[in-house]
Amino acid sequence: MSRQSVWATKVAGLIRGGNSHAALAQIKVAPTVKDLQHLRVLLASQSLLTKNPQVDAATLDQISALSAPRLHRSP
Repeated sequence: MSRQSVWATKVAGLIRGGNSHAALAQIKVAPTVKDLQHLRVLLASQSLLTKNPQVDAATLDQISALSAPRLHRSP
């Protein structure tokens, strides 16, 4: 069994508390796409995505960046 990540709830707490700069920094180093999607669900349920358009854009950008295949260089 895998443990549930608490990253999304902590970042949502930062946004709820009004510290969007710290939340944006955390979003840029998000661990997985699943965590970002969970964060978007939490924020949408609390209507925080509409109040913070920069957080909305940052989460969408990070989801697309983490979902894209990595470019590899040969050694």
